[in-house]
Amino acid sequence: MKSKALTKILLSLFAVILSLPLSVKADGFSTLLPQEKVSKYGEDSVTCVINISLYREFLKQWKASDYTSPVIKDIIGPWRWVFQNCPMASENTYVDGVRIMQYRIENEKVAAVRDKLVDTLMMVYDQRLQYFPNHFKTGKSQQAAILGRKGVDLSTYDQERYEETYNILKQSVEIDGDDSDGTVLIYYFRSVIKMARKAKLDSAMIVDVYDQVIDILDHNIVKLNKAGDTKWVENYKNFKGNIDATFEPFASCPDLVRIYSNKMAKNPDDTDLLKKITNLLDRRSCQEDPLYLKASVQLHKLEPSPESAYNIGRLLLKEEKYSEAIPYFEEATKSEDPDKSHSSYKLLAETLRAVKNYPRARQMALKAIELKPADGAPYITIGDMYAASAKDCGNNEFTSRVAYWAAVDKYNQAKRADESQTEAANKRISTYSVYFPSLETIFFHGYEEGKSYTIECWFREETIVRASK
Repeated sequence: MKSKALTKILLSLFAVILSLPLSVKADGFSTLLPQEKVSKYGEDSVTCVINISLYREFLKQWKASDYTSPVIKDIIGPWRWVFQNCPMASENTYVDGVRIMQYRIENEKVAAVRDKLVDTLMMVYDQRLQYFPNHFKTGKSQQAAILGRKGVDLSTYDQERYEETYNILKQSVEIDGDDSDGTVLIYYFRSVIKMARKAKLDSAMIVDVYDQVIDILDHNIVKLNKAGDTKWVENYKNFKGNIDATFEPFASCPDLVRIYSNKMAKNPDDTDLLKKITNLLDRRSCQEDPLYLKASVQLHKLEPSPESAYNIGRLLLKEEKYSEAIPYFEEATKSEDPDKSHSSYKLLAETLRAVKNYPRARQMALKAIELKPADGAPYITIGDMYAASAKDCGNNEFTSRVAYWAAVDKYNQAKRADESQTEAANKRISTYSVYFPSLETIFFHGYEEGKSYTIECWFREETIVRASK
C-alpha cells in the first residue's frame, strides 16, 4: 500500500518539478524556482514541494481510514519539515497541523510529551497568524478566528494554562465583537470564571463578561432570525443556554445587587452602566430589588423616553405606588409604538382607578379601546369602576343599583371584543347581577324591564332596565 502511494507521489512530483522554471545563478549553475516568490517555498523549493506532496498524500489515506490508520506516523516527518522550512508554502500546513497535533495530544500517555505537543499546537496557531493573517478568499483579517480556535484548544488540552487562555480569548472577542463565534464566547466566559476563582480577576468581571457575551449572542439571534436561518438561531440559543447554566451559581440577586450598587454609587450618571444594571437585573428576574427601580429612574432622568417611563410606571404600579406611577404612564402614552401607547393608556387607567379618579380613568380606558378595540381589558376596568361607585350614583333602593346594569354592559362588551376576557367577565356578571334592582323596586319607581334607561352619575350611560335574578 505504501509503495503504491510512494510511486504515485514520485510521479506527481516529477510533473511538478518539470513545471518549475529554471533560474541561472551567477556561478552558472541552474536551480529550480516555483512560479511564486522564492520565499514562499523556502530556500530549498524542490524539497519543500516533495514534502508537501508526501505528507498530503499520507494525510488523504489517514482521513480515508477515519483517522485510524498507522500512516499518521508517515505524515509527521514531512509535515514537520514543511512547517519548519517553508512556512509560507500553504495555509493547509496549519489547518492540517492542528488536526495532526490534536490527534497526537489526545493519544499521548506521557504527560511531559503531551505538554510539548500542546506547545507545538500553539506554535501552529502562532505561525498561521504570522504568515496567513487574512482569509484567502475575502482578504479580510482572520486573526480573531484563529485566536479563538487557539484559545479553545488551549483550554481543552491544558486547563492549568487558564490565564493564557483568558488573554487569548479576550483578544479574540475584543477584535470580533458581535461577530464572535459562539463556542469562543462559551470558553471565554469559562476562563473568566476560572480567573476569578483563582483571584486573578475581580468577581465583578464574571457579571460584566456575562452581560457582554449575552448581548453578542442576542444580537446574533436577532440577525439570524431576520435572515431566516433557523438552524443557527437554535445553535445560538444553545450557546446562550450553556452560558446561562455556567453563570447560574454567580447569578443570585443579592450578589448582583451588591456588585452593582457599589458601581452605581460611584458612577450615578454613567448611562451605559445604568443600562447594564437594568438589563442584567431584568434578565435574572431581580426586578423586585429596589436597585432596579433606582437605576431605572436615574436612567430616565438622564435619557428620558416613553419606553423607560413605561417600565418605571409598571414597577411603581406593582409596588402599589399609584400616585408616583401616574406621571410616568402619562409620559409613556406618547410612545410612537401603538402597542406601547395602548398599554400605557390601559395601565394609566388602572392606576387612576386605584386612586379613585374614576372620570379620568374612564377617559384613559376609552383611549386604550380606541387604539386597540380588540382588547377587552379596558372594558373590564370601566365596568369595575361603575360597580364600585354604584351606591354613590343614587339615593334610594332603585337609583343606587342602576350602575350595576352599566357595569354588566361593559363586561359583556369585554367578552365580545376579546375572548380571553370571557372568564373574568362572566365571574363579574355573576357577582353583580344579583345587585340589580328587584322587580318590585323597578315597578314601584315606575319603570319596566326591557325599557331603556339613562344613568346620570360621574358618567353617563344608556342602558336597559333589568331585575335581579
